[in-house]
Amino acid sequence: MESNGLEDKDVGPEVQISFPESVTSRIEEFMGGSEQFDSEEFDAVSYINRVFPTEQSLAGVDSAAARCEMRLAGVEADIRRLVRDQAQQRQDGHEGLLQAQQCISDLALQVTDINKKAGRSESMVREITAEIKQLDRAKSNLTAAITALNHYHMLCGAATSLRAMASQRQYSALLPPLQAVMQVLEHFERYRDIRSLSALRDDVTALRRALAAQILADFKEAFTAGKASTVSAKTLSEACGVVDALEPKVKRELLTWFTTMQLQEYEHLFSAEQECAWLTHVERRYAWLKRHLLAFEDGAGNVFPRSWKLSERITTHFCEVTKTQLTALLAARRSELDVKLLLYAIQKTYAFELLLHKRFQDDGAALPAGAGAELDVVVDPHAVFDADAKDPGSLGGAARPGGPWVGIIGSCFEPYLSIYISSLDSNLASLMDRFIQDAKTPLAPTAPAAEAGAVLSSCADLFLFYKKCLVQCAHLTTGEPMLELAGVFQKYLRSYAGSVLRAALPRAAAATTTLALVANLQTLATNQPAHTQRYSAAEISRVTSVITTAEYCLETTVHLQQKLKEKVVPRLAERIDLSPEQELFHALIGDCIAALVGELEAACEPALQAMARAPWLHVQTVGDQSTYVTQIIMHFKNTVPNLRDNLASSRKYFTQFCIRFANSFIPKFIQNIYKCKPISTAGAEQLLLDTHMLKTALLDLPSIGSEVKRPAPATYTKVVIKLMTKAEMILKLVMAPLEGVGGAAGGGEAFVAQFVQLLQDATLQDFHKVLDMKGARLGKAQLAALDALFKRAGAKRSDDS
Repeated sequence: MESNGLEDKDVGPEVQISFPESVTSRIEEFMGGSEQFDSEEFDAVSYINRVFPTEQSLAGVDSAAARCEMRLAGVEADIRRLVRDQAQQRQDGHEGLLQAQQCISDLALQVTDINKKAGRSESMVREITAEIKQLDRAKSNLTAAITALNHYHMLCGAATSLRAMASQRQYSALLPPLQAVMQVLEHFERYRDIRSLSALRDDVTALRRALAAQILADFKEAFTAGKASTVSAKTLSEACGVVDALEPKVKRELLTWFTTMQLQEYEHLFSAEQECAWLTHVERRYAWLKRHLLAFEDGAGNVFPRSWKLSERITTHFCEVTKTQLTALLAARRSELDVKLLLYAIQKTYAFELLLHKRFQDDGAALPAGAGAELDVVVDPHAVFDADAKDPGSLGGAARPGGPWVGIIGSCFEPYLSIYISSLDSNLASLMDRFIQDAKTPLAPTAPAAEAGAVLSSCADLFLFYKKCLVQCAHLTTGEPMLELAGVFQKYLRSYAGSVLRAALPRAAAATTTLALVANLQTLATNQPAHTQRYSAAEISRVTSVITTAEYCLETTVHLQQKLKEKVVPRLAERIDLSPEQELFHALIGDCIAALVGELEAACEPALQAMARAPWLHVQTVGDQSTYVTQIIMHFKNTVPNLRDNLASSRKYFTQFCIRFANSFIPKFIQNIYKCKPISTAGAEQLLLDTHMLKTALLDLPSIGSEVKRPAPATYTKVVIKLMTKAEMILKLVMAPLEGVGGAAGGGEAFVAQFVQLLQDATLQDFHKVLDMKGARLGKAQLAALDALFKRAGAKRSDDS
């Protein structure tokens, strides 16, 4: 065939090309459809069976074969034609590629020629401009030389004139040439190697040094000689401008001398040997500076430029001297220091620092009056440490205003603030003693309705005092003393929880215990339930008040910790931790709830005992709920509504009470069910009815006696249903038959299977208790067989799980 003439290079690996379904359908549409032989799902056997369905149709095999051969020949002809066309297209593409390469070679030759011409043009331009550049360089050098000569001439003349004007103290006329000389010297900085310039520079430097010494001497003469001075204020004012033009150290030296000279009188008047130096006269120090600044600004202050801020410099030096003197005095006379004197000095100092802040750093905002006064505040006890509440007496809610003045003197008192903290400790101790005495006062027979479950007033008093202490201490410092204050707060929070709140809890008196014992004996004799109660209504109200108070303390302690961390410097914030005190209040609330649960259990205990003593074996018919159930429900109605009302503001703890009571009472009820033995089938049915009625009462416990019926919390409902269902299952097992057709051993397997299914977490001891309730008379062999069945059923259940 002609296709055999193809070159080997045209033969390559087959490439499978997959087109999207939309493309394939479009190709088939363009090509007039595809043959069914091209389909991937084509089945030759099915096709032959469809074309030749019967033996008679086999007669057309030859004609069909002829058609196939004709079609095959047509396909081969198409293939040969396509191969020839492909060969021609390959040759045309090769010729086009050669032509493109030739074009690229021609373009590269043209680019090379252009680059050569550009190089020749650049060389020609460089030759033309070379002489022009030389002329420009010569012009620049000539200009620089002329400028340097002019500067040198000016420098020589200025040095002579400056010396003459300095000798005559013509400071106003001296300033412009001096500034010009300073600029010229900067220009000649690069010419240090020229000898004449170096000599001239040294001459100017010596002149400036002499000028600085002369000005300083003029100031000393003017401010020490008094009226005998020959230097006028105008001359000094002009000399200040010259000082600004000299080296910065000249100005520093002059200002240091002047501020020291201004405070010589102060240092003498308030030296350590003088009585007025002690803290009792600290206000005199600040009054002296006020008078001195007024006199200075009216007189000598007019000599100096405003930009020098002489008043501020004098004040800063005054503060430094005062701080040094007070630090030495406090160290030497620490034994004479008490909290009253310390607070007086701190308040006067703080007020003075605020005055300086307003005088020198005022940005237009008025400071509050009496910012350093005592802070007698009244705060809402329900928002004592609210983050949004502003501290009374503070600047916009902040502990201290910004700026460098506040604390510039007062920081010397910080090491002695432990005296203040000790005073707060003593005050809190006295306050706590009063709280303890109030907690020990005898309870009234009945608590007023307005006070039942209310927060104790001592709690609000305590945190109001904490508020005042925190605000005051934050005004004094934000450093280590704040940690001491936090320690004092922790100490008295623990004391309040243990000595006040726990002391406020009622105790069951010995007489009450004796009466309860007598009542139980009477119950045994008369078979009647005894009504015992450890707490009176007033005592229960006191317990609920302790719960609400402990909750208030818990929440407020969290806010207190946040405020302490906000007030203290950031590096100390992590050392403040009141979580142990919070846990203490948590534990106290838990103990109170346990006491209330125990109280209600004690009230229901006689009814449970009556249930255990009832003759269940002789019950023949099932009636209404038993008397003991009525008594238990009565105790619920007498106790729970009062608790719910008292804990209306602490709903979550009332829910905890209900859950803890259910978890404690229902297991006791189940234990008393086990005591009801033996029991008849009717007795078991009656007990099952009672259990259902008690379950209904327990589910309604959170809203019992309330006009508004609320659904019980889901957690509580789940606990009650789970535990009471176990009680119901026990009674259903008691009613279940034990003996079958084959005797106890034969029928016991079904009973054991039912027992394991209904009480999946029961033990062998529970199994024996149910058998005792049924009154089953079993021999040792029968009991052993039942035990073996129970153990096998339990093991099988464990394997399945």
